[in-house]
Formats: sequence, C-alpha cells, structure tokens
Amino acid sequence: MTDMILQVENVSRKFGGLQALDKVSLSVQRGEILALIGPNGAGKTTLFNCISGFIPVDQGQITYKGRKITNWAPHKVCSAGIARTFQVVQILGDMTVAENTMVGAFLRHLGTREARERAMAALRRVGLSEDSSRLAKYLGVPDKKRLEVAMALATEPEILMLDECMAGLNPVEFKEIQDLIRSLQREGVTLIVVEHVMEAIMPICDQVVVLNTGLKIAEGKPSEISKDREVIKAYLGVRYAGYQRS
Repeated sequence: MTDMILQVENVSRKFGGLQALDKVSLSVQRGEILALIGPNGAGKTTLFNCISGFIPVDQGQITYKGRKITNWAPHKVCSAGIARTFQVVQILGDMTVAENTMVGAFLRHLGTREARERAMAALRRVGLSEDSSRLAKYLGVPDKKRLEVAMALATEPEILMLDECMAGLNPVEFKEIQDLIRSLQREGVTLIVVEHVMEAIMPICDQVVVLNTGLKIAEGKPSEISKDREVIKAYLGVRYAGYQRS
C-alpha cells in the first residue's frame, strides 16, 4: 500500500445556506480500508456523492489513478472503477435478486450468460446466492443492503465505497461483513467505508478520516483517532478512547 489511488483536494459543496463540505481533503492508498466517520450531518454521504458523481462540487478537485474525475457523471465514474452503495438502499424491487446484480455485471459483461455468472459470484460473496430467484422487494433490510453490495461488486470495482452497509445488522452479520471487507482488501480492492458502528469498522480499517459539520477535524490510524480529544468530544465519546485495530 504505497501508491495513492484517490485524492480529494479542497472539495466544497454548499446547499443553499448550508455548507455541507468545507475544503475537505483526503488521500486513499491503493489496497487500504479507509473509514469515514462523524456525527449525522457531518458531510460523509455528501462526500460520497461528490466522489461518485451524483452531485457536483462547488470547488476543489478529485483525482483517481492520476486522472481528474471532478464532476464526472456517475456512470463514467463507475466505469472507471469506483462503485458505491447508498445510505438509503437503492434496489429494483420488482426484479429478482439475480437480475438486480446482473445490472451491475452488464457494465463489463454484455453477454447474458457471462453477466449471470458474474452476478452469481457476487451473490455468493455476500451470502445471497440461495435467494437469487426471489424478488428483491421481499428481502429484509439487512439482505437488501447485502444485495446492494453485490450489485456494486458485480461492476468489478477497484474502489468500493460502502455507505453504512452494517446498519441494522446483528453481531453475527457484522462479523460476516467484516470478513467480506477483509477478503476484498486481500484481493486488492480499496475500500472507503462510512459507518456509525464503531465496533465493526474500527478494528479492520487502516486509516480514519473524521468529518464534523462539513469540516475534516482529524485523520490518522484508528489508535490515534480514538485518542484524539476533539474527535472524542465531537463523536466517539470516552467509550472508544484507545480503540485498537485487530
């Protein structure tokens, strides 16, 4: 993990009178897991939306593998190799689980057989292969989140951005998602994870960036962030002081 794959430089975004992002900068090294944390309204999802092209930035730039991708359209960002999930699950309810995942697979596999094979491989990764023929709308919320991860994986990303994919999961399901994230990292996928469940993300991430009211207030290793007084005051609380990566 020595080369930079993604760089965000002084990115700002304003919605009316709300400064959602204020000159936020961060860099992501190839193959690492970066956790993006902070209280509700900190700007985490807005930053995801800017990187993935769903909303334009007001100023600043985003560079991916040395190429400026600022304000690219979402489909172009995804084709380049950056996939993401959403805080509010985005699936196609009247299509089957397999068909949903094939939508992602068609990005790189135009043939139906190849796309289905890729989709089923992604579903096996998230534990949903046995539900492949079910309509997606009948899945529970945790499984809908898993499906969305599979849809993103089916695009064969180099960077996978997960927006609260662990919300609503029980401890066993946390462990399964942790294992999935770690296995993806071992395969060379770079991950940026927005998460509020500190027990789930802090032990597995390499770096942490903390946002609060649109500002980056800290960055560093989990052990450093867990001791940062400003971060503890703004978000973590004393419960997480001294948290160590496992």
